[in-house]
Amino acid sequence: MFHKEGQKIILTTFFLVCATVLIAQYYIPIPWVKFTVQIGALIILILILQFFRNPKRKVIKNFDDILAPADGKVVVIEEVEENEYFHDRRRQVSIFMSPINVHVTRYAASGSIKYSKYHPGKYLVAWHPKSSEENERTTVVINTPKFGDILYRQIAGAMARRIVNYAEVGDSVQQGEDAGFIKFGSRIDLFLPLDCAITVKLDQKVVGAKTCIATTVEKDEE
Repeated sequence: MFHKEGQKIILTTFFLVCATVLIAQYYIPIPWVKFTVQIGALIILILILQFFRNPKRKVIKNFDDILAPADGKVVVIEEVEENEYFHDRRRQVSIFMSPINVHVTRYAASGSIKYSKYHPGKYLVAWHPKSSEENERTTVVINTPKFGDILYRQIAGAMARRIVNYAEVGDSVQQGEDAGFIKFGSRIDLFLPLDCAITVKLDQKVVGAKTCIATTVEKDEE
């Protein structure tokens, strides 16, 4: 199944590839050149299809865990100052999405949307230290039953030119549901409470709506 955000691009690419294959078949007399052009066009179509794939995943919802909002690799785990919404210290976990990853953004937790804002910006490579604050991005805050407010940020990369964000203030959202899409881009930052327990490690590959990123910490009884 393919994501709805890719429908126009997929259809356009399909017709262009069909036209290219037919033109090459009838107007390029040199066999190896014709074959190269046709195979190249088909490869482009396959890459577009794999980029916009949207695998359906059975989500085991619970309030005690924060699930990965996207497929990719953990590139940052650190305590930082979050200056857009919280203006205090938070645990940041960042996930980098390569071009071969599924680029669907999924809600990491169930709750209600308190804040949702789009920021135009630059297109630095996604692993650049300043990409979280200077690139095109959206910031969303979800109020959750166990973690309180958590924030996630969709960040465009060097190739991305459009971030799709479905979250609107007041919405009630469910863990694992589609939250948006980053077209040809590339990173999601999570900002979590300091007292949560991070359950992933640097360079770990995570699966959206499956891998647990953080969990609540049970306090010892006094």
